[in-house]
Amino acid sequence: MKSVFSATLRVPSARRPRLLLLAAVCALAAAGPLQAQAPAAPVAAANQDSSIVLTGKDGWLFPAWGSLTDVDSAAVARNTALIAEAQRTLAAAGVKLQVLVLPDKALFYEDKLPDGKRLGDAVRGRYALELEGLVNAHVPAVDALQAMRQVKQGGQEVFYRSDQHWTQPAADAVAAAVAAKVKEQVPTLAGQAGSGMPLGSEIKERRFGDLAELFLTDEQRKAIGRDTFTVRRQAEQQSLLDDAPAPVHVTGHSMVQPYFGFPQKLSNLIDRPVSVNWKPGNVGHWVMLLEYLESPAFKQNKPQVLVWQMFEPSYPQGPDARGQWDNASIMTPEQWKARLHKALGQ
Repeated sequence: MKSVFSATLRVPSARRPRLLLLAAVCALAAAGPLQAQAPAAPVAAANQDSSIVLTGKDGWLFPAWGSLTDVDSAAVARNTALIAEAQRTLAAAGVKLQVLVLPDKALFYEDKLPDGKRLGDAVRGRYALELEGLVNAHVPAVDALQAMRQVKQGGQEVFYRSDQHWTQPAADAVAAAVAAKVKEQVPTLAGQAGSGMPLGSEIKERRFGDLAELFLTDEQRKAIGRDTFTVRRQAEQQSLLDDAPAPVHVTGHSMVQPYFGFPQKLSNLIDRPVSVNWKPGNVGHWVMLLEYLESPAFKQNKPQVLVWQMFEPSYPQGPDARGQWDNASIMTPEQWKARLHKALGQ
């Protein structure tokens, strides 16, 4: 397994979805698109009452580990305050923060939920609540929901049917919105023009989505069927080793892994290298930020802009959310703030 911050990256055969990817995006631990964001759990029956997966209409699958009706608005406010503190602390260290909250799959496909399952008004408004809190706290944030809605209104899917990850068109649209915000935050990025990642040709892969692969029985999986995933090949002119410092870094979870195309598109649009660290599973966005800030990669090359990706449904879960994050990721908000300030020398 490569280090999370290794600069040596390659693209294996197109038929192997587990990737060590990216030349211009210097990143990541070996993991792949079939590793889900969900907390670890035994395979459960995929029916409407499953605590793991909701099986909806036309074979659409949804994560079932969050409420469809309730939102802890007080927790949202507490976590926004922590994010704002991170923004101020990073600014003092010369790094601009951009928060990327990615919306819930069910917001786009409520009509595909099982009969009797509907979103409550609070959940329908949760993304707006989170984004409004960030704006009021003067934390730069991209409206990914709006960007993805435009893709869906244009006739393209934004999530895969049996997977909890976004499609390439959705990732590309959000990358464009993030790139615009980056250029607004830092009009002149460090590095050389022409050092962004060239985009390779697209290929199609037929396979089971992660929700089907990980949480359904063989019989249920066969009934759901495979999805067609669109991914990009490595461009021919793309170097296998690129140690150029990246002025933009992305930290987050499996949505920003190179398999789904977001960091490549962002690098291409800003015309500079982009680095990324991510992990699948239930580690949480709080510890992912700390892992990067505490790493030698950050100390050796502080980016001008740090994009911190998190999920709308888990936004209310703080660094001390026991039962949500794995035990190694759990810490009190005070411990998290102490590590944040120490990592940034403050």
